[in-house]
Amino acid sequence: MDHGDAVAIRGGGIVTGAVAARVVHAARGWIGTPYLHQASCRGAGTDCLGLLRGVWREVIGAEPETVPPYTADWAEAGRREVLRAAAERWLLPVAAGAEGPGQVLLFRLREDAVAKHLGLSAMAGDGGASFIHAYSGHGVVESPLSAPWARRIVARFAFPERS
Repeated sequence: MDHGDAVAIRGGGIVTGAVAARVVHAARGWIGTPYLHQASCRGAGTDCLGLLRGVWREVIGAEPETVPPYTADWAEAGRREVLRAAAERWLLPVAAGAEGPGQVLLFRLREDAVAKHLGLSAMAGDGGASFIHAYSGHGVVESPLSAPWARRIVARFAFPERS
């Protein structure tokens, strides 16, 4: 097996670039989808979690669990890391220094807040780091992974390899 485009995951495993390429391709297919809280329908509406769910369906298959209704503030009142816990159940944690396209990026929007935004890493046409995400007022867009965004990343995950 050629590991030239592989990503190291914690625990010594790897994820090949083929899965990452499928994730980026699927995510780019959602660009232009309007923002709609709790939705996950390409072209009609989605939020950041809905984008991840839709890409999962396209790359992996059926969603592994039902997402309960959630508010825009997520678990801020109880300080529960709901998104991180779900990511740790279904995705593969990426080892430090193994950043690359096709990864799920988990963001903490304020230093003292729970992580409540997701995006999918990509590579911009100019070769710079970018990510695809959905947010209110903008829908699904590909944004540069600028320093203000990069410093808010609290975890990176890879999609599992499944056929």
